[in-house]
Amino acid sequence: MTTATHTLPGTAGENPGGPFALSHLDALEAESVHIFREVAGEFERPVILFSGGKDSIVMLHLALKAFWPAAVPFALLHVDTGHNFPEVLAYRDRAVAEHNLRLHVAHVQDFIDDGRLRERPDGLRNPLQTVPLLDGIESNKFDAVFGGGRRDEEKARAKERVFSLRDEFGAWDPRRQRPELWSLYNGKHAVGEHVRVFPLSNWTELDVWQYIEREKIELPEIYYAHEREVFARNGMWLTAGEWGGPKETETVERRLVRYRTVGDMSCTGAVDSDAATIGDVIAEIAASRLTERGATRADDKMSEAAMEDRKREGYF
Repeated sequence: MTTATHTLPGTAGENPGGPFALSHLDALEAESVHIFREVAGEFERPVILFSGGKDSIVMLHLALKAFWPAAVPFALLHVDTGHNFPEVLAYRDRAVAEHNLRLHVAHVQDFIDDGRLRERPDGLRNPLQTVPLLDGIESNKFDAVFGGGRRDEEKARAKERVFSLRDEFGAWDPRRQRPELWSLYNGKHAVGEHVRVFPLSNWTELDVWQYIEREKIELPEIYYAHEREVFARNGMWLTAGEWGGPKETETVERRLVRYRTVGDMSCTGAVDSDAATIGDVIAEIAASRLTERGATRADDKMSEAAMEDRKREGYF
């Protein structure tokens, strides 16, 4: 639930918006809670995309607040590439057990084994998530799919509405985006279509971390500085593993690093960092001039329009 500040006028720390105005984080929280409740009222079978990454963790935290003391009325869906970080999968399973949630997992490996997908020459599996995702949505008849995308992450996501209509093939067409004046959301869709919903659209990376600090939200340890065996590829520090790295010409070394965003080991790079606490991370992000995806995601570096092309195919 949101709370109003009660600072008296003229006192130190006076809220510029007035004594009963919501703080910046409270306003963002209230907007996200409203979106969750709006979806619960408009749709029959919503689902939350949950990977165990920081944005999906904050999204789940907001959903728990939105319906407390009742249970979250949505299931969770995770597309497992088979190259995920063990720490993140362990967090995912703990969260599901702690909150007694229903989890659907679509495994990329299953689609490779039965021939519906083929391994890429570069070993990346993040681009292979679209088919399992759409299959999971269709087979479970989900009509609204919550995602943790934010507009500050990447230019294609900056075009996205909070309610993003997807056609019967799961594809995104920017020309079909609907106006959302006065926070009025239109969930109307035809049979076979569904709507992607982004409760964190107006949040920034810094907002997310400040909210994590305020709410004392636990995260996987890889978001904080730790020593790890990594190797350099395409300007990023990648984690060594059976997914295809390192090559003979690539040298593994042990470095103090942390992760700003978490996809899987084949596409997510670590950054050199000694930020071991939330306060350290917030200070580091405040000084950064690169978004987390722009700095550490190989799947976004394939072309200038990599994210937009994948969204048109049905990606997150």
